[in-house]
Amino acid sequence: MIAVDTNVLVRLLTGDDSRQEAAARSLFTREPIWIAKTVLLETGWVLRSLYGLEETEIRAAFTKLLGLENVHAEDESSVAAALALTTRGIEFADALHLCSRPPGAAFVSFDKSFVQRARRAGISDISNISVKE
Repeated sequence: MIAVDTNVLVRLLTGDDSRQEAAARSLFTREPIWIAKTVLLETGWVLRSLYGLEETEIRAAFTKLLGLENVHAEDESSVAAALALTTRGIEFADALHLCSRPPGAAFVSFDKSFVQRARRAGISDISNISVKE
């Protein structure tokens, strides 16, 4: 099994360097691949921030990639749940944070808009941290 870095996924998904894309594609066709959650987080950030991809495009790319028989992700159930939450208006990184917490753990954030989106998505055990003045 081969664990891949963010730059391998970015080349594979964007094709912005034809030689590196070909090498990544070849690797993905001949080896079992393992992807860490941190690599997915960073890849999502790069695709959104540097390549201007929308959340729907990132979700589609990750879903297709993780649907390959030889590709395995760290904590696959949390990654799948996070991808599902992105259809409800939550960015992948925030969704992965929510889905990676231990069972029964409440989630808190200073980001009021994130908390509102999560509640609209059906997440009830999330709240804002109050700031005392």
